[in-house]
Amino acid sequence: MKRLFDIVASGIGLILLSPIFLILSVMIVIDSPGGVFFRGPRVGKNGKTFRIFKFRSMVKDCEGKGKWNVGDNDDRITRTGHFLRKTKLDEIPQLINVFIGDMSFVGPRPELQVYVDMYTEEEKKILDLKPGITDYASMVNIAQFETFTKAIDPDVAYLKYIRPLKLKLQLFYREHHSFWGDIRLIFWTIYKVLTHSDKLPKEILPIVEEHNEYVQKINSQNEDCATA
Repeated sequence: MKRLFDIVASGIGLILLSPIFLILSVMIVIDSPGGVFFRGPRVGKNGKTFRIFKFRSMVKDCEGKGKWNVGDNDDRITRTGHFLRKTKLDEIPQLINVFIGDMSFVGPRPELQVYVDMYTEEEKKILDLKPGITDYASMVNIAQFETFTKAIDPDVAYLKYIRPLKLKLQLFYREHHSFWGDIRLIFWTIYKVLTHSDKLPKEILPIVEEHNEYVQKINSQNEDCATA
């Protein structure tokens, strides 16, 4: 049922959003050379690598040539790219990945190989699932672009603050996912994108609160070291 939903919904989405695809494509091409899409390699189900579709928001062929994680102050981002990233419109071409079967609407966000190589044996279970456009971690980290902008080193910020919670939430999803639960997560994601609300599904609140306490503890220890 999930695969049928993915095919039908992504197909309808691609048709309905085709005018937006055209407008954004023209904006990207006019803004800078390098084509419309970014096709970076990501790790999918069972560790299989595929190329993700995103609207190109940075200069051509720059992934891996600098920081992996990008804030708004990264000079590799194009003028149109700033708009695409802030509005999340750079993500909508992933409907193509869903339609052809690389991804699903809901599932753990596809990761870079460099971070998959860091997985523990427990975390490797995440690769049992097809990656998705959205998941619990996507909703919690919907403002991670701002986190990277404020960070001295975005890659360190990702490893220290974002990735630990992301993995916990993805493992939670693996143990509790269902078709109707996925439909609920899609509506939650739409709500979060449109409202920028801090509200989250109640089932993940204990995980998020525990992580926030962990972050506060780290920050407190860092402040103590700085004043010592």
